[in-house]
Order: sequence, then C-alpha cells, then structure tokens
Amino acid sequence: MDQVHSSRTSQHGFWESTIILSPPGYEFLATGCWQSNIDNCCKMDVKIQDLSKSYGFQKAVDGISFEVKTGEILGFLGPNGAGKTTTMKMITDYIAMDSGEIFLGGKSIRRHDLKRHIGYLPEHNPLYHEMPVMDYLAFCAALQGLSSGQVQQRVVEMVRVCGLDAEKHKKIGELSKGYRQRVGLAQAMIHDPEILILDEPTTGLDPNQIVEIRELIKKLGKEKTVILSTHILPEVEATCDRILIINKGKIVADGTAANLRHQMQGSQVLQVRIEGGTSEMIAVALRSLPSVRQVEVLIPEEGRFELQSQPEQSSNRAVFECCVQNKWILTEMIPRETKLEDIFRNLTMN
Repeated sequence: MDQVHSSRTSQHGFWESTIILSPPGYEFLATGCWQSNIDNCCKMDVKIQDLSKSYGFQKAVDGISFEVKTGEILGFLGPNGAGKTTTMKMITDYIAMDSGEIFLGGKSIRRHDLKRHIGYLPEHNPLYHEMPVMDYLAFCAALQGLSSGQVQQRVVEMVRVCGLDAEKHKKIGELSKGYRQRVGLAQAMIHDPEILILDEPTTGLDPNQIVEIRELIKKLGKEKTVILSTHILPEVEATCDRILIINKGKIVADGTAANLRHQMQGSQVLQVRIEGGTSEMIAVALRSLPSVRQVEVLIPEEGRFELQSQPEQSSNRAVFECCVQNKWILTEMIPRETKLEDIFRNLTMN
C-alpha cells in the first residue's frame, strides 16, 4: 500500500502527523478522495484465459476462455450446475481459481487487488434485514472507501436510479422480494464500478420492474463492462449484445442471438400463404425454384406452405416472382426463426 502523510495542528499547538494507508489500486488526492491509479484511458475489459475450477472430482469450470469489452453486455447462460455462478465468483475474486488467468483492465487479479473496480450482485442477494435501506447503502459505500461527502451523494443517486424512494426509510426486512432485489442492485453500483457482475438481477421483480431494470442495465452497459446471468431467455435477447452459453463447465456457444440462430438453423425457412391456385399446383411450382430445397404443405385448404431454402440462399424474391408469373396472390411470407429456447436446449441437453 502507498503511504500518505497528513499533518495538522493539535489543540495544544503542536504539529501532529498521521500516516494513511491507501487501499490497493487507489491513491489519495488533495481533495480528500481516493482515486484509482489504473490509467483512466485503460478500458476495463474482462479477459478470461483457460479458467478452471474443481470441487473434489467434479470439474465445475473446465478451461474456458472469453473476453468482454467495455461498453458490452454479455448474457451468460447455462443450466443449473453448468458453472455460471462459479465463473462469476472467480471473476470477482470471491473464490480462488485452480488454474488460468483473469485480467481486468489488462491487470491480473492474481497480482493486483481489483475488487474495488467490480460491482457484484450475487444470485442469493445477501442483505442485513434489520438495517434501514439508506443506512445499508451508506454502509456499503463506506466499505468501498467513498468519502463522507461521496457517500451521501451516491446513496441519493442509487435510491433514485433503482426506484427506492418510496421505500428508502423502511428496514430491508420489511421490503418485498422485488424491492430487496433493487437494494442489492443499488449496493452493487454504489461505488460506480467499471465492471458489473449481475447474477439473476431480475429475480422476484414484476413485469414493470423487469423492464425498468432492463433499461437501467442497457444504459449502464454503454460505458461499463457488464456480465449478466439469467434464466429468462427473452430478457437476454432484449438486454445483451452477446450471448455465451456454458454447459458442464465448457463454453458451447458464443455470439449474437442472430448469429446463434443462423448457426443452428443452417438455412432459411419461410412460411407462406398463397391464394388463387390448388395446393398441388403451388407446391409443384415452389419445388421447381432453384433456391428452394424442400416444400411442405401445411394447410392445403388455406394455401399454407413451409419451404426451406438451399444453404446460404434466400427464396423471398423467387417466391414472389413465381406468384406474379402464375397470377397467384401472395398474402403472407413469414421467415421462421429458431427460438433462443430451442438453441439453448439443443446445446445443453446432450
């Protein structure tokens, strides 16, 4: 730790000198505040290299590697027991890794104490139920090394941001589960960390609260590095820039929702409704199109068909031109996308 010397005149007229030990990774400013001594120009990217963790004979995390850039929100998915929470705890240095490296802002957590740069909301939100909300947040801010002036400012800001104003004077034990979750999110952000690790952040929230927290996370994600774990798949798609799926301690998928769909689906699937001809005639015409690989008649009397295109080809224009040439009426053309739930099941059930 760095030493900072502070001098003052005592009530008896003597000079007194005090040595202040700075927290690891911080320096003391003339303004009386602590400031990170990591270069402000250095982005707080998270980089994982060959990370492993075992509990006895069980390999919870098995040599995974990935990177999350500043300004990116990563959705971290996987079934229960896949290694998500273990990975998050290792990133926060809450538990030790067996092997591998974790870099935050280019610095290894093995050789530097970087916890103050991280805001962590655990899966099971630990709170002091006997403490009032405001006191608890002030306590958390003080633990993070904020000055007395900063503590009050950040508590007021977090109460506003997390929608706690109506409940701020209650004891935490008197709050609903949703509001307790908000308090947990507020403590994770109280010191304005560059990295946010959020394990199931919307657990217990009602639909309106989920939308509010989702928008808050998206806003924070523009300037911070965010890793978000959840079992609510539509929430991942609505909130995250990228999705990483882990199963049995190994990464089985990494990419945007659109990329994962494309990889799993392989080729375009269209559902169309065509009027003005018999289902047999329409099916024969669709099967003759060079870009079409397969045609299935779904509901003959309604003229509904499902067609699969050749790999890396699109059949939208060809279907439209086929209908024009035969003077049929194309009333519907809907691309069928692979659902995120289907991708998740395919990757984690085997």
